[in-house]
This record gives sequence, C-alpha cells and structure tokens, in this order.
Amino acid sequence: RSMLEYKAQWYGREVIAVDRWFPSSKLCSACGTLQDTMPLNVRTWTCDCGITHDRDVNAAHNLLAAGLAVTVCGAGVRPQRSTPGRRSATKQKPSRREP
Repeated sequence: RSMLEYKAQWYGREVIAVDRWFPSSKLCSACGTLQDTMPLNVRTWTCDCGITHDRDVNAAHNLLAAGLAVTVCGAGVRPQRSTPGRRSATKQKPSRREP
C-alpha cells in the first residue's frame, strides 16, 4: 500500500482504502440491491432489476463509486447499512453535466 500511495502522490492522485468487508461484488452497480449470498465460483449473475453482471467488472464499478463518494462526500467506505433515506454513500455522487 505504501508503494501505491507513493506513486499516487507522484502523479497527484489519492489512494482510498476500502473496508475489506465492503460487498463490492455482491452489490448491483445499477440499482444498489445487495445479494444475500454469492459463492466464489459464481462469475456472472443477474440482479432482480434485470442487469447481468460480470462479478469482477461489477466490483470495479462499485469500488470506483465508493472512492468517488469518499472524495465528494467525505463519507467512509463500509458495508452498506440502513441510513436515513435508505441511500448509501456510494449512490450519492453528483451527476456530471457538460457545459
């Protein structure tokens, strides 16, 4: 991790460490639904919203969203829990608008 932080500082970036129990591969990156259980041998899965996910690509989307949430909101990155309004920090990033 120290090497990543060194390289990030060199390039003007920031390393954000995500909690090891953050359910990045079980969380639908489209609708935010959390799957209860998912064995490690499951590589693709379909959410109740109808989106089919590759487990690794879905985890990458969720980790990016979590990192952006920390950058924008200053929220911690932890497993999703009930929050007022039932929204997690990973879904609160503002939409980008082109001028």
